[in-house]
Amino acid sequence: MKTIAVIEDDLYIGNLIQKTLASEGYRVIRAYSGTEALLLLEKQRPDLILLDLMLPGLPGEELLPFLNGIPVIVVSAKADVDDKAALLLNGAADYITKPFALKELLARITVQLRRQPVLCNTCLRVGGLCLDSGDRSCTLSGKQVHLTRTEFAILKLLAENVNHCISKSALLDRISMDTPDCTEISLKVHISNLRQKLREISGENYIETVWGIGFTLSLPFS
Repeated sequence: MKTIAVIEDDLYIGNLIQKTLASEGYRVIRAYSGTEALLLLEKQRPDLILLDLMLPGLPGEELLPFLNGIPVIVVSAKADVDDKAALLLNGAADYITKPFALKELLARITVQLRRQPVLCNTCLRVGGLCLDSGDRSCTLSGKQVHLTRTEFAILKLLAENVNHCISKSALLDRISMDTPDCTEISLKVHISNLRQKLREISGENYIETVWGIGFTLSLPFS
């Protein structure tokens, strides 16, 4: 059973969402403020988060950076395009504007959960991509992709956060244990080599550059 965290201070909206999700077979956990959400997420890791922005305590915009690795659908009355763009670039997986149709919300949830990586023993699968941490092997659509140690570490981190932008600094920090020699300058070379190796098999560019911020691994894989 998938668990969804509803971070919403409006009782009526939160209760409506919880009732709807429960009827669809989801387990629901609740938080009514940003600070309460942080405490909740220290104890439980949901499969997806529905996040309101105008929360008491810690606003949703300030909470979002703490939610890395979990798909977040922002549910907000803010309809400005710049607001939406900023949140998507800062880690939100999707954005739906209040008032919304429950059917649309359920569809967006289904899409995000479908995109989540599946970890089986040492193997991480995202679409047609498979990364085995045991022997650092990689296949795409069943075909072997020969990666260096650094390329494997980069691709694994991007795959663990599929469709989310990872900043250059965060990427370098989180792979530093495996690849202490990787620098911001050499990172560009490694990313370029990764793109080429994946493109040779799929004909597609799956690693996107978010200019001035970092990189994103985008679905679908064939």
